Amino acid sequence: MFHIAYVSSATVDFNRERLHTLLEQSREKNHRLEITGLLLFRDGNFMQVIEGEEARVRALFAKICQDPRHRDIFPLFEEPIAAREFPDWSMAFRNLDGEDGRAVPGFSDFLNTAWTPEDRKAAGSRAQRLLGGFKERLR
Repeated sequence: MFHIAYVSSATVDFNRERLHTLLEQSREKNHRLEITGLLLFRDGNFMQVIEGEEARVRALFAKICQDPRHRDIFPLFEEPIAAREFPDWSMAFRNLDGEDGRAVPGFSDFLNTAWTPEDRKAAGSRAQRLLGGFKERLR
């Protein structure tokens, strides 16, 4: 297993409809590729961790780098991992037009819950600590 984490900024307005479409397309494509991970979005910025077989993860990241919906793509780390950390592809967003995304398949409430001292202690991997720090700084 292998994962890459990156941040980027959106070049288009990701309203509720566009986010839902992105999630549906990503879940379908990544399921076929056996890629999992977590995609966070807030205020026009993405943070994502993608994981799976190394060649597939690298190929997907190369496509993301060419995607005109992103700019300022900055890889944070890439490294082998012992096992998947995010086995269910999910997407977290918060306060999107005041709507609750829980009905959307793949939605994660990750950004809507507090990052507790217990969460910090339990976050064993670099990816988990990075995502937790991102979450903590959004408050």
